[in-house]
Amino acid sequence: MATKMSADNLDLLERRDHGFTFPLPTQVEGMNAKGRDFAEETVLTFINHEGSSFRLTNPIQIGANLKLIIDLPEKLCEDKALKLVIRGRVAKVEALRLSNSGQQVTIKFDSKYIIKPENS
Repeated sequence: MATKMSADNLDLLERRDHGFTFPLPTQVEGMNAKGRDFAEETVLTFINHEGSSFRLTNPIQIGANLKLIIDLPEKLCEDKALKLVIRGRVAKVEALRLSNSGQQVTIKFDSKYIIKPENS
């Protein structure tokens, strides 16, 4: 069941818990605002146990379901290439100041996630 979040709650998502702000290469997959499937490479700007923020050039609507495939640092994975696969729903979209630079997207994670070897 999806829950709606207020703007105040979204700000808390990004500030309340300490998260990671180091860049993590990520592939985002889903359906854009034009109804087309897309896969876009980006870098996470923030992640914690509840959600994540990143930039996308594809137009995205609030409520859209997205899949993130995050490259985990090898230092955290005993020098193995692992990926965190997690799904979430778009909770906030902010236009970036430069006209062609896309938007900043914040998603709230669904409860399930997978960590898997890169080749699987």
